[in-house]
Amino acid sequence: MRVTLVGAGPGDAGLLTLRGAQRIKNADVVLYDRFVSDEILAMIPETAEKIDVGKNAGNHPVPQEEINRLLLEKAMQGFDVVRLKGGDPFVFGRGGEELELLAESGVPFEVTPGVTSAIAGAAYAGIPVTHRDYASSLHIVTAHGKNDRQPDINFDALVRAGGTLVFMMGVSAVDQICGECLGAGMMRDTPAAIVENATLGVQRKLIGTVETLPDMARENAVSSPAVIIIGKVCGLAERYDWFGKKPLLGNRIIVCRAKPGTSKLSEGLRELGCYVVETPTPMITSLTATGCLLDKALESIDDYAWLVFTSGAGVNVFFDHLIRTGFDIRELRHVKVACVGAETEKEVNKRGIKVFYRPDEYNGIALARGLIGLSGTGERMLIARAKDGSADMTKSLSEAGIPFEDVAIYEKTPGMEKVEIGDVDMAAFTSSSAVEVFAKSTASSELVGIKAVCIGERTAAAVRSYGMTPFISGEATVESMIIKIKELCIYGK
Repeated sequence: MRVTLVGAGPGDAGLLTLRGAQRIKNADVVLYDRFVSDEILAMIPETAEKIDVGKNAGNHPVPQEEINRLLLEKAMQGFDVVRLKGGDPFVFGRGGEELELLAESGVPFEVTPGVTSAIAGAAYAGIPVTHRDYASSLHIVTAHGKNDRQPDINFDALVRAGGTLVFMMGVSAVDQICGECLGAGMMRDTPAAIVENATLGVQRKLIGTVETLPDMARENAVSSPAVIIIGKVCGLAERYDWFGKKPLLGNRIIVCRAKPGTSKLSEGLRELGCYVVETPTPMITSLTATGCLLDKALESIDDYAWLVFTSGAGVNVFFDHLIRTGFDIRELRHVKVACVGAETEKEVNKRGIKVFYRPDEYNGIALARGLIGLSGTGERMLIARAKDGSADMTKSLSEAGIPFEDVAIYEKTPGMEKVEIGDVDMAAFTSSSAVEVFAKSTASSELVGIKAVCIGERTAAAVRSYGMTPFISGEATVESMIIKIKELCIYGK
């Protein structure tokens, strides 16, 4: 039994602390706010209870008192509870209020700090909040008081201090904030900035002065989450800009995933500045219980000359089963391994096994074509793959008279959440099954005309069937897909 307040940071999941990630992964119950990123929410165990308390400035669907009560109730039931909050729990995050009832009741708790947007927003905008030549102090101020009242801010003291001012939750009050600063004697040409959606691929920053900033905010329809920064250091925003120089900043890409786990494609695109939305991943359910079809095939492994994989998930399920059952991997020494795709080959290589054959094209027909040419007379194949896998490959093998055993070792259950496409630039698919997952989680009318980057022709065919426009990467690799996406975003082709 324990409650942990975890600061999720400003948005970029890479800024979550290691301790924070550990506490999330070990949680039985997680209460989370609106601005916690989907990447971080994906770390919550499937077995954990997830409670959306949806807090947002000026809009509290779940009252603070109810959140406090839920934390106590879940902890008293013996659960490890995580209160997942945007930014840092103690920097205008009401973390102190949430601990009060726990402390009174003697419930163990701890606090895992997070990176506050007051610092991160400035850093990602190229603004050092302190600088020996410009600002020797930093003042972080909330523009949102208790019970939605205007906070009592001593602007005269802030302006006299002469340091950097950072106002949080102040977008709706930017006119008053800048007006009060001017009224307290601040120079009209003092540099000022607003950073919207800080640290994310859709981040925007506006640089002006304390006099011009309110009009800039209105003209550009700035909305929360955003931070307001006022001080001489804002004049360094262009010179020290690094995040704004990422080549694909502002491009919105949907990465359609066919398997759970970390997505190398998403990681690569975020490094380039993209705002990535990931589809719900299907659950991979192993079909390798005791006495399964794979067990029966392994009992006669000497009868097989080839072991064939069509996905990295299949490789993982296969070798996890060998380890779990104590199968001696040396029994596979006579078997030649074939697979589709470079990513699947990498999974095989991780087991210290070299792939004998992988076709250049990323599809089952190409794999079958190559196997037909390579296999000797009567060489039998063991195909370990997903249930309801495409019949293209097995049909070709059957027509060529190649003996094989098609063994279903796992199945996929699509995620139930719906995907809101919104204003996206394109989608990216690493397999035809990813296309199916995406189609089931999206309204069909929204699919027509979407630009879709595909890892191969078979994936492109699935894309076409839903009315999307396919663009095939030069090679069947994640790296090649990223190159294609970059070309489309920058050059439109």
